[in-house]
Amino acid sequence: MSQQQQQQQNKKLIQEGFDRWASNQGSFFDLLSDDIEWTITGTSPISKTYTSRKQFLDEAIAPLSARLSKQITPKVRALYADGDTVIALWDGTAVAKDGKPYNNTYSWYMTIKNDRIVKAIAFFDTLELADIWERIPI
Repeated sequence: MSQQQQQQQNKKLIQEGFDRWASNQGSFFDLLSDDIEWTITGTSPISKTYTSRKQFLDEAIAPLSARLSKQITPKVRALYADGDTVIALWDGTAVAKDGKPYNNTYSWYMTIKNDRIVKAIAFFDTLELADIWERIPI
Protein backbone atom coordinates (compact mmCIF):
# COMPACT_ATOMS: atom_id res chain seq x y z
CA MET A 1 0.00 0.00 0.00
CA SER A 2 1.37 3.42 -0.93
CA GLN A 3 1.85 6.12 1.68
CA GLN A 4 -1.02 8.10 0.15
CA GLN A 5 -3.34 5.07 0.33
CA GLN A 6 -2.29 4.45 3.95
CA GLN A 7 -2.97 8.10 4.84
CA GLN A 8 -6.44 7.89 3.26
CA GLN A 9 -7.16 4.64 5.12
CA ASN A 10 -6.05 6.22 8.42
CA LYS A 11 -8.29 9.26 7.83
CA LYS A 12 -11.21 6.94 7.03
CA LEU A 13 -10.57 4.95 10.23
CA ILE A 14 -10.66 8.13 12.34
CA GLN A 15 -13.72 9.53 10.52
CA GLU A 16 -15.59 6.27 11.09
CA GLY A 17 -14.66 6.39 14.79
CA PHE A 18 -16.10 9.90 15.10
CA ASP A 19 -19.19 8.87 13.09
CA ARG A 20 -19.88 5.91 15.43
CA TRP A 21 -19.42 8.21 18.44
CA ALA A 22 -21.70 10.95 17.04
CA SER A 23 -24.46 8.42 16.30
CA ASN A 24 -24.12 6.62 19.68
CA GLN A 25 -23.07 3.40 17.97
CA GLY A 26 -19.82 2.91 19.83
CA SER A 27 -16.95 4.62 21.55
CA PHE A 28 -14.27 6.48 19.63
CA PHE A 29 -11.88 5.13 22.25
CA ASP A 30 -12.35 1.59 20.92
CA LEU A 31 -9.67 2.67 18.42
CA LEU A 32 -7.03 3.05 21.15
CA SER A 33 -4.32 0.46 21.58
CA ASP A 34 -4.12 -0.99 25.09
CA ASP A 35 -0.70 0.61 25.61
CA ILE A 36 -1.51 3.99 24.10
CA GLU A 37 0.43 7.06 25.15
CA TRP A 38 -2.20 9.84 25.34
CA THR A 39 -1.03 13.32 26.35
CA ILE A 40 -3.43 16.05 27.40
CA THR A 41 -1.64 19.39 27.15
CA GLY A 42 -2.12 22.41 29.38
CA THR A 43 -2.70 22.74 33.09
CA SER A 44 -6.14 21.18 33.61
CA PRO A 45 -6.79 18.64 36.38
CA ILE A 46 -6.29 15.87 33.80
CA SER A 47 -3.33 17.35 31.89
CA LYS A 48 -0.56 14.73 31.78
CA THR A 49 0.57 11.73 29.77
CA TYR A 50 -1.40 8.51 30.22
CA THR A 51 0.41 5.28 29.37
CA SER A 52 -2.49 2.88 28.84
CA ARG A 53 -6.02 2.86 27.46
CA LYS A 54 -7.36 1.80 30.87
CA GLN A 55 -5.55 4.59 32.73
CA PHE A 56 -6.74 7.21 30.23
CA LEU A 57 -10.37 6.03 30.35
CA ASP A 58 -10.39 5.62 34.16
CA GLU A 59 -8.62 8.88 35.07
CA ALA A 60 -9.71 11.28 32.31
CA ILE A 61 -12.74 10.12 30.32
CA ALA A 62 -14.86 8.47 33.06
CA PRO A 63 -14.57 11.40 35.53
CA LEU A 64 -15.47 13.90 32.79
CA SER A 65 -18.42 11.78 31.63
CA ALA A 66 -19.64 11.53 35.24
CA ARG A 67 -19.95 15.33 35.30
CA LEU A 68 -22.15 15.43 32.19
CA SER A 69 -25.90 14.87 31.90
CA LYS A 70 -25.63 14.88 28.10
CA GLN A 71 -22.42 13.32 26.85
CA ILE A 72 -20.11 15.02 24.35
CA THR A 73 -21.32 14.93 20.76
CA PRO A 74 -18.46 15.44 18.29
CA LYS A 75 -18.62 17.36 15.02
CA VAL A 76 -15.49 17.02 12.90
CA ARG A 77 -14.37 20.21 11.18
CA ALA A 78 -11.40 18.66 9.38
CA LEU A 79 -9.08 15.66 9.26
CA TYR A 80 -5.50 15.87 8.01
CA ALA A 81 -3.15 12.96 7.39
CA ASP A 82 0.64 12.97 7.12
CA GLY A 83 2.53 9.70 7.25
CA ASP A 84 1.11 7.63 10.12
CA THR A 85 -0.40 10.71 11.84
CA VAL A 86 -3.98 11.95 11.58
CA ILE A 87 -4.92 15.36 12.97
CA ALA A 88 -8.56 15.87 13.88
CA LEU A 89 -9.99 19.34 14.43
CA TRP A 90 -13.39 18.95 16.04
CA ASP A 91 -16.01 20.59 18.23
CA GLY A 92 -17.63 18.86 21.17
CA THR A 93 -20.95 19.89 22.68
CA ALA A 94 -22.40 18.53 25.90
CA VAL A 95 -24.41 19.52 28.96
CA ALA A 96 -23.02 19.44 32.47
CA LYS A 97 -24.98 17.92 35.37
CA ASP A 98 -25.76 21.46 36.60
CA GLY A 99 -27.48 22.23 33.29
CA LYS A 100 -24.76 24.50 31.90
CA PRO A 101 -23.36 23.81 28.44
CA TYR A 102 -19.92 22.26 28.05
CA ASN A 103 -18.57 23.21 24.64
CA ASN A 104 -14.99 22.81 23.53
CA THR A 105 -12.88 22.73 20.38
CA TYR A 106 -10.24 20.03 20.15
CA SER A 107 -7.20 19.27 18.06
CA TRP A 108 -5.99 15.69 18.40
CA TYR A 109 -2.73 14.48 16.83
CA MET A 110 -3.00 10.70 16.56
CA THR A 111 -0.34 8.20 15.47
CA ILE A 112 -1.82 5.07 13.91
CA LYS A 113 -0.31 1.62 13.61
CA ASN A 114 -2.26 -1.48 12.50
CA ASP A 115 -5.59 0.39 12.60
CA ARG A 116 -5.09 1.40 16.24
CA ILE A 117 -4.18 4.74 17.78
CA VAL A 118 -0.88 4.19 19.58
CA LYS A 119 -0.05 7.79 20.51
CA ALA A 120 -2.08 10.98 20.81
CA ILE A 121 -1.59 14.58 21.86
CA ALA A 122 -4.77 16.51 22.68
CA PHE A 123 -5.12 20.28 22.63
CA PHE A 124 -8.30 22.02 23.83
CA ASP A 125 -9.55 24.78 26.14
CA THR A 126 -8.35 23.43 29.46
CA LEU A 127 -9.95 26.36 31.34
CA GLU A 128 -13.38 25.14 30.19
CA LEU A 129 -12.56 21.63 31.40
CA ALA A 130 -11.13 22.87 34.72
CA ASP A 131 -14.30 24.88 35.30
CA ILE A 132 -16.60 21.86 35.00
CA TRP A 133 -14.16 19.77 37.06
CA GLU A 134 -14.23 22.25 39.96
CA ARG A 135 -17.94 23.11 39.64
CA ILE A 136 -19.29 19.58 39.72
CA PRO A 137 -17.91 17.11 42.29
CA ILE A 138 -18.34 13.40 41.68
